[in-house]
Amino acid sequence: MIRPRFALLVAVLCSPPGLVAAADEVHHLSLRGPRLGCEAPVVMSLGENVPPGNYMVQAEGSAVLGTAQVFDDDGRKWLAMVMDPGEVPTSIHIGAFPQDLKAGSPHISIEPRGRDLVVKVENDLLAEYHSDGGAKPYLFPVMGPRGVRYTRAYPMEDVPGEDRDHPHQRSFWFTHGKVNGIDFWSEAKGHGTIRETARKTVVSGHVLGRLRTTNEWLGPDGAKVLEDERVLTFYATRGLDAPRIIDFDITLRATAGPVTFGDTKEGSFGLRVASTMDVNKKLGGKIVNAEGLEDDAAWGKPSPWVDYTGPVDHRGLIATGVMSRQDVGIAILNHPDSFRFPTTWHVRTYGLFAANPFGWHDFGVGKSGDHTLPAGQEIRLRYRVILHRGDASKVRLREAFEAYSKPPEIVRTSR
Repeated sequence: MIRPRFALLVAVLCSPPGLVAAADEVHHLSLRGPRLGCEAPVVMSLGENVPPGNYMVQAEGSAVLGTAQVFDDDGRKWLAMVMDPGEVPTSIHIGAFPQDLKAGSPHISIEPRGRDLVVKVENDLLAEYHSDGGAKPYLFPVMGPRGVRYTRAYPMEDVPGEDRDHPHQRSFWFTHGKVNGIDFWSEAKGHGTIRETARKTVVSGHVLGRLRTTNEWLGPDGAKVLEDERVLTFYATRGLDAPRIIDFDITLRATAGPVTFGDTKEGSFGLRVASTMDVNKKLGGKIVNAEGLEDDAAWGKPSPWVDYTGPVDHRGLIATGVMSRQDVGIAILNHPDSFRFPTTWHVRTYGLFAANPFGWHDFGVGKSGDHTLPAGQEIRLRYRVILHRGDASKVRLREAFEAYSKPPEIVRTSR
């Protein structure tokens, strides 16, 4: 998270020049929210006519300054900050950068590369978004702290020593194995395809980058089955060892008639971890959920979060049998507003890591997980991905989940 020793944050290059103390450029915000147990990114609906950009922020009665970001998305205005652990201040002030303080370049940038998009943190690669070249949009590579790949390269790249099973498990994706009877999960004959139709928001800034797209799900005959709108938010973090955070928010809409999401384990929001992290490799890989269930015992169980840890090979020595080892982890948190929270998990010791709220029969729930979405209706699924160093104990996941599920909010703004 945006770390400097700042209690709060705000930032902006397009803000008018001037001092925070200049009354005509300062906005006063009243906040409320539970105490934060860890440093956390926060995005709050602003509702005030503040120009988009990066701002300075100051807590009431404090000399401590930080940076924040105001941006437009989905017809609304938002304020993004990274907040330190502790009590949420009841009042903060945001204002333009002083003329004598250089704002610098955005900490998070989303840049086009042909049809793809490249996401960078302080000029270091975080992820690449691919809308073509497969049966669905996906992120690859996905980079954690210290520039290490956390997800498998296959089938996008052929890396010696990597697992080569399940070529449809493309690094970081969303889809499902039975939608009106059509298989959108695999890439076998007769599979469905998800295609991007629009990029509604592409935002870069000091605190976050955001990508909002719409997509259509097409059957093998080309007929539309449904649409989705997905939002990927990438947060800026500082320091070699700071966790990197990606929020994934998707709304599934029955715009072409009723849609039934079938009961199958093959779904839905998934990552394929780096092959060296696989529990089955016996190199130290481990799965643990919020209830403390480990490895195979966590499969199919409902839980607000799961963490998958293990070593990664950051110098390409896997094929030589000599590991240049870093122990890292990927945590996926399921937001309480998400459909069927807490989700059941299709998390496997061979490296698949997926949240699937529909696979109840396979997961032993005892009743069908089928869900039919009537024409014109929608459901929403929300996840936070934390790429961290060390095992689950190093990242305070219970506190991180509380910060994600119960963030502060703005209750009043004034000038």
